[in-house]
Amino acid sequence: MSEMRETRLFMISPRSMLTPDQLSRMVHSFGESAIVKETCYGCLVEAPAAVVRQILAKVRETYPNEVFSKVRAYPCSDPRRCRAQHGTRPGYAQLEEEWELLSRIQYGLENIRDGDEFPEPEDRKRIPVNDFKKICEVH
Repeated sequence: MSEMRETRLFMISPRSMLTPDQLSRMVHSFGESAIVKETCYGCLVEAPAAVVRQILAKVRETYPNEVFSKVRAYPCSDPRRCRAQHGTRPGYAQLEEEWELLSRIQYGLENIRDGDEFPEPEDRKRIPVNDFKKICEVH
């Protein structure tokens, strides 16, 4: 991928009512000269870096806590990654793990936006070894 073009992954939070189809159509409606590929978790957007940033800003404006984004190392339909061309999918397990965490991130961002305050977490203390053994034996 050149410095001039960027491929960005847009991932929808599991708590969102937005669908990948709706997100892809919204990105298409911006009229930019971007390649948009709908995926099971959102969509891929490939265009000159400035155009991708404009699209990202518009998506964040509409869905600030529901759609998350990161740069993708490979362009859309790259034969090394595209399943349609029998490419491999290394890293998909990591992507799935990240997707599952998005609902927690969305929840936290919404609470911050609403002005909720949270107590400082308590410092965790080590427990004695014998107490730990008892816990292990019970379960």
